[in-house]
Order: sequence, then structure tokens, then C-alpha cells
Amino acid sequence: MKRHRTVEPAILYLGTPVVLVSTVSQAGLPNLSPMSSAWWLGWTCVLGFDASSKTVENMLLNGQCVLNLPSDDLALNVDRLVRTTGSDPMPRHKQRMGYRYVSDKFTEAGLTPHKSDLVSPPRVLECPIQLEAEVVRSSEIAVDDPRMMIPAIAIEVRIVRVHASAEVLSTEFDNRIDPRKWNPLFMSFLEFYSKGERLKPLALRRLNEEAFGARRPVRLTDNREEEPR
Repeated sequence: MKRHRTVEPAILYLGTPVVLVSTVSQAGLPNLSPMSSAWWLGWTCVLGFDASSKTVENMLLNGQCVLNLPSDDLALNVDRLVRTTGSDPMPRHKQRMGYRYVSDKFTEAGLTPHKSDLVSPPRVLECPIQLEAEVVRSSEIAVDDPRMMIPAIAIEVRIVRVHASAEVLSTEFDNRIDPRKWNPLFMSFLEFYSKGERLKPLALRRLNEEAFGARRPVRLTDNREEEPR
């Protein structure tokens, strides 16, 4: 029988894919910030941030971002950004944590900005998956949590365009990313990890993936639209 103990971890970053969030400032200058508090449902993503970050400021002013998902071979590039900030002046808590101000995050990371289709922030060319997104709403979180030592915010975004490199696309189906080909970079408890071997086929894989997508209206001959039954 497994034995459990009650513990009080300083953080609960249990492990999510790393996201490089690109934004632009009010002056039109690009910023790039790594984060790992993100989850997706359909074409919606919720992002958790330090509310004092330049990325949050840019997203709330501009209403746009790109969620660039690096593969595990970009770990060193991402690591160059983890203790940098685009905020000047720098928030006091980041000063205490040894952060430094960097105006050009793309150059700092050795990554290439690439023009987006529908939003103003650039994509990261080296990332195999790039999600252009628009801000839907935001909300303060953990306001009454005594363990949260910094102001935090959750921002909901809607994905408006997906870019995927040919190397991660399925050769069996159109418009699908093959999880066997994509090796995302994960962060768990302030450490980087890569994806392990697939353990076993998931029962959900027997379902049609398109069944999870949006219901598309059917165009009728008299120009009326009817939802498919």
C-alpha cells in the first residue's frame, strides 16, 4: 500500500507545457515571455500570470498575443528568458529574485520573430506550434490566498489561427497534430522535462477527433443556416 504524508510545498507547479507568449507594447515593441500555467479547452486557453509582468500589460492594452509552444530542443533558448523582464522599472519582487531587464527578448533567446496573420504580435519561427490569439476576459486570482505572495491574474484567450510545422502534422489525417511527432517542453517544479514514451492507447483515441470541434452550420439553398442535428 502506498503511504502518503501531508506536505506544504512552496509551489504547486505540477507540470504543464511551456508557452512562449509574444506580445507588443503600446509603442509597438515586441516582448517574449516564457510561462507554464496554461490550459486549453477547445480553441480557448486560460493563462495564469504574475499580474505585474510586461506581458500582462501588453495583452490588456493590445488585446492580442501569440502562444508559441517550443519543442524540447529549445530548452536552452527558453532558459535564457526565465529570469528576464520587459518591465522598466522592474517590479520590486523581481529585483529581489535576481531578474534583469531585457528590451529585446528575441535576440536574448536566439529566436526569430515572424509576422503573424491576424494579430500584431510576432510568432516565434522556431516553435513547431504557434497559436495566434485574442484576449476575451481577465480576472484576478488567489486574492485571498495567504500563500500567494505576488499579485496573480488569469487571462482567457481565444485562438484565432493555428500554425504547425510539417514535422508535427499527421500524415494520416488532415488538420491534425500527431502527438507522436511533437515533443513539447514541460516544466515541473522549476525543472524542464521532455515527453516520455506513450504508455498505452487511450480509449478516447477510438473517437473521431473532429467530434470535439465546433459544430459547423449547414448552408441551405434559401440562404438560411441550420445547425446540424
